Amino acid sequence: MFVPPGRVVVLTAPGLVWATSWPYAEYVKHEWAGAWINSLFRKEVPGLASEWILEAIAATRFIWGEPPPLGCVTFVDPTKIRHKRDPGRAYLRAGFRRVGRTLTRGYLAFQLLPEAMPPPDCPLGATLPLIRSTDARD
Repeated sequence: MFVPPGRVVVLTAPGLVWATSWPYAEYVKHEWAGAWINSLFRKEVPGLASEWILEAIAATRFIWGEPPPLGCVTFVDPTKIRHKRDPGRAYLRAGFRRVGRTLTRGYLAFQLLPEAMPPPDCPLGATLPLIRSTDARD
């Protein structure tokens, strides 16, 4: 279990992995309940991380449709990343805004509202019949 209980979109390519989760409200312990959560992002290939983030958001919109009113949030633990002058820089460059910290662990919170999201776009290399809901309650 690498995402909270709920729905999930996992996108992979050589050197890339992204997961957007849409947790059930009863499992959310932060103030952005109902938002999509970027639960995992790892990039080990050339290119700007901010561009990959926007492609992943566009693919998530293609699969799930309209985003929730709170959009997408992600949390960054500045103690667990390489020292940088501004943790979350790739998210900021992708249009996310820093909106606070989580109460329990003090992670930095970043949010991308629906109006700032790219339009839906089919994931590169997707086989459309394989795209389906991953709701654990189905």
